Amino acid sequence: MQTLIIPKLNQNIASAADIPAALAKAGIAYTTINNVNWPKDYPYKPSVEFAAAHTGDALLLHYRVEEQSVRAVAQADHEHIWEDACVEFFIKPANDIYYNVECNCTGKLLVAAGKDRHERKPAPADIMQGIDRWASLGTDPFDTRVEPTKWELALRLPITTFFLHKFNTFSGLRATGNVYKCGDCLPVPHFISWNPIQTDSPDFHRPDFFGQMTFE
Repeated sequence: MQTLIIPKLNQNIASAADIPAALAKAGIAYTTINNVNWPKDYPYKPSVEFAAAHTGDALLLHYRVEEQSVRAVAQADHEHIWEDACVEFFIKPANDIYYNVECNCTGKLLVAAGKDRHERKPAPADIMQGIDRWASLGTDPFDTRVEPTKWELALRLPITTFFLHKFNTFSGLRATGNVYKCGDCLPVPHFISWNPIQTDSPDFHRPDFFGQMTFE
């Protein structure tokens, strides 16, 4: 099991567009997503790294991706985000409920919570509206582009994003989770993870393979 330390920034970050510069100024390290868990069927490994920090009342995420093709067909939140060029952050703050925060390369989001993959409760509209996003490729949907592409994504997730839990600050939180990169409908589908997954076929909804996440 890998461990991720999520440092606290003692400043207010109101916009997702400000996250990359704020993380760079604070010297926050980036973590590579590089576990190819099903190499026989899905050997492709794009270059992906992410950084995470928090401000007490918000979780800040920044992804940097380089891959051989991109796709952003989803036109709205809670569509088939995972079929596009997609990054995902799963976290279980406490008890049996975990959250999946899935975002494509133009900032379309899927957020849901539950105990397993079969009974997921989507985040309400007001929760989704409170999540600020920044995407280097813009926000307009587009079909598959078969060309080497670098893209970045930043998310500011207020503590209210985790709508089935009641806690007032991320400070001191001990959680488990995993971070992923996928693209089910890309020309070369792939399913890579931060913490390794030991299953016969791709399955990100496996809290038994989550790593440790500790918030400073």
